[in-house]
Amino acid sequence: MRINRQIRAAKVRVIDKNGAQVGVLSIQDALAMAEHEKLDLVEISPNAQPPVCKVIDYGKFRYQQTKKEKESKKSQHQVKVKEVKVKPNTDDHDLQVKIKMARGFILKGDKVRLTCTFKGREMAHPEIGKKVIQKMIDQLSDIATAEAFPKQMTRILSITVSPGVKKMKEQVRESESEVETEKGHEGEVQGHRDRKTEAP
Repeated sequence: MRINRQIRAAKVRVIDKNGAQVGVLSIQDALAMAEHEKLDLVEISPNAQPPVCKVIDYGKFRYQQTKKEKESKKSQHQVKVKEVKVKPNTDDHDLQVKIKMARGFILKGDKVRLTCTFKGREMAHPEIGKKVIQKMIDQLSDIATAEAFPKQMTRILSITVSPGVKKMKEQVRESESEVETEKGHEGEVQGHRDRKTEAP
């Protein structure tokens, strides 16, 4: 972005500090106008014929642009891959804890790598680990989708599941519907109690 004497065009279309169209001026007149206002002449549309320039405080303009860029980056969720590890002999209670953990990551918008690690004799029965992983996938299927089939690499079986946006929205709607139903039920119960209280 060119400013002041960096601007090469002989004539420019000028917008004043209030955003009003001034018209086409020579670069000398446009610079003089900016200097008179103690502001900068900034080329905002270099490819226009003639280029469009605006009279503004360039330092303040850059500060606002940087601030907007930072806010934009903050609002963009960086997708991360979280890992949840289990074993072929993980008991049901611990497995539910792991599934709950994976669910929390997915609901935040992160991918989750489900990993089952085999040791010693467990290598002879990989199907047990596959059943554990499949159980996790099934219980997360309402909010997540498997990216591929589970991969077996020596002692590790793993699969990555991604948040299913449509599924998550449906889940949220169902949760909200359940809350509304519960509220309605509570209101009916309270109304019934009030009528009993009013009865002679």
